[in-house]
Amino acid sequence: MLKIKSILYPTDFSEASARAYDYAESLAAHYGAKLFAVHVVQPAFIGYPDYAYTDAVAGVFRDLRAHAEQQFTEFMKDRGCHAAQHGIQAECTLLEGSIPGGILNFAEKNAIDLIVMGTHGQNAADRRTLGSVTERVLRKACCPVLAVRKPEHSFVRPGDRTHTVSLRKILYCTDFSKDSNHASEYAFSLAMEYGAEITLLYVIEDLPGSEDAQSAMAEVKERLRGIIPTESCGRCMSPIKVRIGRPYQEFIQLAIEDQTDLIVLGIRGRNIVDLALFGSTTYRVIQRGPCPVLAVHI
Repeated sequence: MLKIKSILYPTDFSEASARAYDYAESLAAHYGAKLFAVHVVQPAFIGYPDYAYTDAVAGVFRDLRAHAEQQFTEFMKDRGCHAAQHGIQAECTLLEGSIPGGILNFAEKNAIDLIVMGTHGQNAADRRTLGSVTERVLRKACCPVLAVRKPEHSFVRPGDRTHTVSLRKILYCTDFSKDSNHASEYAFSLAMEYGAEITLLYVIEDLPGSEDAQSAMAEVKERLRGIIPTESCGRCMSPIKVRIGRPYQEFIQLAIEDQTDLIVLGIRGRNIVDLALFGSTTYRVIQRGPCPVLAVHI
């Protein structure tokens, strides 16, 4: 079974990151994990060191840090009181530097098992924010990342401090790559942990002629059955589905139809080709999907 001993919750004090806290806290309570909360103060002139006087930059940054400290304290105060009632004490840390770099370095240094972070919506500003922070963390993190956008469907109700995670339906999407196969370990572990139903989905983009369609779909279903671990039999239902179309669209559509609580995806790593593939599938599912997405890569 998957063991989660430490959870990292980065916040920028936005509504999106506030929403993600409910998931971080609830999962920490369920697994008895240590919860780390971090905020990264990024100097306004971090990318333009030659265009500002040293004293001026230092003064601005001092004010920025002082304001961030106050915000961080206020943001975590109420949440900390509720968490303490359930034996959870978030360790709060204020970092300096690049926001994605600070999150990634902290996660690696502290051997974090799961990052839970909020993402933004679908307008232009939100896409830039997702692209500049969440996307980099998702691709380069040393552990899985639970991306929480303001969803239509949630497995943790806002403001619910009972810490009863209602994870009933998981959608595991695969393309049979090493990355998605690795993600299946997390998907099935969570399904067994919570007794949730886990649907396995593969999307065929280019279906052969009608005479070969049935055999092609039968072959895919057989491969999907081979993913199901023996130990999950009898512990969680595992429906198998094959669809035709564009992967991200079918992932989202099935999640809506089934009222899925969590989508689990394997993502590729760090080079430019991987970035293009990430942008075309995982990025869109996170941005447009109806529920949180757990992104896992090797």
